[in-house]
Amino acid sequence: MGGRIYVIGAGLAGLSAAVRLAERGRSVVLIEGAGQAGGRCRSYVDAALGMTIDNGNHLVLSGNHATHDYLRTLGSVDRLAGPRDALFDFCDVRDGRRWTLRPNPGPIGWWVLANDRRVPDTHVGDYLPLVKLLAPQGDKRLCEVIRCEGPLWERLIEPLMLAALNTEASQGSAELAGAIVRETLAVGGRAYAPRIADPSLDAAFIAPALALLAARGVDVRIGRRVEAIATDETRALGFTVGGEAISLAPDDAMIVATPAWTTPGLLPGVSAPDAFCSIVNGHFKLDPPAGAPKIVGVIGGMAQWLFAFEGRISTTISGADAVVDMPREEMAAALWADVAKVYGLGGVEMPAWQIVKERRATFAATPDQVAKRPKAATRWRNLALAGDWTDTGLPATIEGAIRSGHKAAGIILPLMH
Repeated sequence: MGGRIYVIGAGLAGLSAAVRLAERGRSVVLIEGAGQAGGRCRSYVDAALGMTIDNGNHLVLSGNHATHDYLRTLGSVDRLAGPRDALFDFCDVRDGRRWTLRPNPGPIGWWVLANDRRVPDTHVGDYLPLVKLLAPQGDKRLCEVIRCEGPLWERLIEPLMLAALNTEASQGSAELAGAIVRETLAVGGRAYAPRIADPSLDAAFIAPALALLAARGVDVRIGRRVEAIATDETRALGFTVGGEAISLAPDDAMIVATPAWTTPGLLPGVSAPDAFCSIVNGHFKLDPPAGAPKIVGVIGGMAQWLFAFEGRISTTISGADAVVDMPREEMAAALWADVAKVYGLGGVEMPAWQIVKERRATFAATPDQVAKRPKAATRWRNLALAGDWTDTGLPATIEGAIRSGHKAAGIILPLMH
């Protein structure tokens, strides 16, 4: 039905676009330059650990509707694990203090009235300024809208915003922070129960997508890097891959879902963020203690979040530019010290470990970088953009990537008669 749609890039944005198009019966060709699909959301067998690990730990929330729609289409929504309700376990490794945040399901946040549900040492009035984030914030930084200090900031807002923005939270975009509040905290606990892909990102997001695409007859070309895209004033004309020039027929179209640092070279004149922030993940080959929470927020340590998997404990440091160049052995030791404190493993020797560094994990979610995000629609009527770095209204998250793929598919679908 109609012409071919070439999707360039098989990260989550490209995969979600290809899946949406294939489900609509379109003829799709998916082209990926790397040796595997998934982009920055991938899994691999690590030789040091002798097991499959993820390159990063991506937290998903129960209210991320595009993510859950995508996984339901793939039949893999059961590969997200986490507490049934919105429960957030925290541990301050400086003094060993522990608490569990227990929001109620509905939008009226009465949980802040209960001492045993809210953040320790906070009061009801501390939460009221968050209402400011429900309004549009333009180019303000978060520190210009709310107070970035005190127990509520240190024990809840900063950890959540740092994880979502992957940028020093106080300097991050208040507009993006507001989007998080509007879609989660303001909706109620039913929208922000935490989830993590289990057993792996590949098992939840990537392998099922490739299987669906194969079943729909999609031509998937891995390890084929697009080197150039030809355009005129109004449409994409073709592209070059592996030295081969491929021309687009009049009824063909393209979705370009390549990274922010690649796309402007393929499409001169397209704006894109050009500053990026790193994430560091540490993996330890050890079964978590029986009954250990699936997800624990860490306050005052090197690690920021711990994730418990079968045979593996994983840690994440977001906004990690200040520590990304730390020697790997030193970083592993610091992260293991946090793991041991949180899980009560004092005296246990550090097990086999691996440190994974993503230096350009996301664009820097500051107001000036947000202003460089392009829209999905372009001046070329048969070409749309996708990627978590495009103007999704969200930070560079799994939800943002998948929404961008769906948006791009929605732009192209009406063209295909």
